[in-house]
Amino acid sequence: MSLQQVIKLAKQLSIVDKVRLIQQIAPEIERELTDKVSTLPRQSLWGLCADLGNAPSTEEIDLARSEEWANFPREDI
Repeated sequence: MSLQQVIKLAKQLSIVDKVRLIQQIAPEIERELTDKVSTLPRQSLWGLCADLGNAPSTEEIDLARSEEWANFPREDI
């Protein structure tokens, strides 16, 4: 039986039977997803950021900060 045939049959159900179908199928789907997710290899947080390149140095951060704040008004409000 194809997916399209199953969908066609499911559309013929009453609303109550559709809800019952979902209640019976959902736990099985969750279980299958949990099994698949738990078997996937996990990537470290360092690995997640690897494509971002090197972080700016302290000197670069200080320089950018001083450039941004150079024209900031100095008078008290």
